[in-house]
Amino acid sequence: MRDLIRRVERAFQLLGCFIMLLPINLRSQSLTLDQAYDLARQHYPLAKQKDLIRQTAEISIENLNKGYLPQILLTGQATYQSAVTEVNIPAPGIIIEPLDKDQYKALVADLNQVVYDGGLISSQKQLQKLSAAVEEQKIEVELYKLIERINQVYLSELYIEEQIKQVQLVKEDLNNGIKRVDAQVRNGTAFRSNLDVLKAELLKTDQRVIELRATRKGLMEVLGLLINQTLAENTTLSKPQPQTVTQTELRRPEIKLYADQSKFLLQQQELIQSRTFPRISLFAQGGYAKPGLNFFKNSFDWYYVGGVRVNWSLSNLYTSKKERQLANINSRVVDLQKETFVLNTNTQLRQQQSEIEKLEQLIATDQAIIDLRKSVKDAAAAQLENGVITSSDYLRELNAEDQAKQALITHQLQLLQAQINYQTILGK
Repeated sequence: MRDLIRRVERAFQLLGCFIMLLPINLRSQSLTLDQAYDLARQHYPLAKQKDLIRQTAEISIENLNKGYLPQILLTGQATYQSAVTEVNIPAPGIIIEPLDKDQYKALVADLNQVVYDGGLISSQKQLQKLSAAVEEQKIEVELYKLIERINQVYLSELYIEEQIKQVQLVKEDLNNGIKRVDAQVRNGTAFRSNLDVLKAELLKTDQRVIELRATRKGLMEVLGLLINQTLAENTTLSKPQPQTVTQTELRRPEIKLYADQSKFLLQQQELIQSRTFPRISLFAQGGYAKPGLNFFKNSFDWYYVGGVRVNWSLSNLYTSKKERQLANINSRVVDLQKETFVLNTNTQLRQQQSEIEKLEQLIATDQAIIDLRKSVKDAAAAQLENGVITSSDYLRELNAEDQAKQALITHQLQLLQAQINYQTILGK
C-alpha cells in the first residue's frame, strides 16, 4: 500500500514538472501585465545587443591588459652609406681598416617592458567599462519605452473585453423585449413593425460584437508579437491592480544613464591627466649585425643592449587643459539634460495626477446616472409589455442606459490607464 502511495505521489510530481515546462499558451489561458513586461523584454531583439556590448568591452579590456606584457619588435635592415668613419692615425705597425659602406642588421629584437605608465592603461580600462555601461543603459532606456507600447495594447484589450460584456447585457434586454412584443403580436395587441424594430436593433448589436471581437483578435495578435507568444483567442488578460504610489523619487532608467555618462566624463578627465605623466620602462635590444657594437670589427657579430628608458611627451601638456575644459562642458551638458528630463517628467506626473482625480470624480457620478437610467429603462420595459409605448421608445431608453454604462466602462479603463501611466512615468 505504501509503495502504491509513493508511486502516485511520484506521478503527480512528474506531472507538475511537465506542466511547468509547457509553453504559456498551453499551460495557462491567462496573462498578467507584469508577465507581458517580462516576456517582451526577454524576446525584444534590442535586448540581445547588451550581450554584444559586454563581449566587446571584455575583448577591449583584454587587449588593454596586453599592454602590461613585454612588447617585442623584430626588425631587419640593410643600408649602403656614401661614407663611413675612418681612423687615420699615423702609427708604425698599426693599420685600421675602414668599415664597409654596406652595413646590415640581419636580425634585431627590441623588448620593452612597462614599469610605470602614469596610470594610462588603468584609466583606459576603466573608461572602457564605463563606456559599455553607458551603452547598456541606453538600451535599458529603449527597452523601457516598450512598457508604454505594452500598456497601450494591453489596456485596449481590456477595454474591448468590457465593451463585449456590456453588449451582451444589451442583447439580453433586447431578447427579453422581443419575447414580450412577439407575444403581443401573436395576441393581436401590437404591430409587427414594433417587433421588427427590436429585431433590427438586435442584428446591429450582433454587428457590434463582430467588430469588437475582430478588434480584440487584432490586439491579441499584436500583443503576442510583442511578447513572442502565441495567444489563443480565449486568453484572459488579468486586470491589473495599481498600487498606491508612496515614493516620489524618479526611478527611470534615464536617471541612471545620466549618472553613468557623468562617471564616464569624469574618468575621461583622469585619462587626460594620465597622458601628461612620464612613462618608465625596461628595455633590451639584441641582434646580429655588421658591424656589431664594436665598430672596429668589420664583420657580422652578435650584440645586446639593456637599460631603463624614460619617455615624456610634453606635447600632451599643450592640449590637456583645453581637453579638460571640453570634458567639463560635456559634463555640464549632461547635467542640464538631466534637469530638463526631471522637469518634464514631473510635469507629466502632475498631469496624470490631475487626470486621476478627474476620472475618480466622473466615476462617482457615473454609477448614479446608471441607476437612474436603469430605473427609466425598467419602467419603459413594463410600459412596452403593457403596450403603452412603442419599441422605438423602449430602445431610446435602453440605448440611454447602454451609453451610461459605456461611459462608466470608458472612465474606469481611463482611470486604470492613468494610474498605470503614473507608475510608468515614475519608474516603478
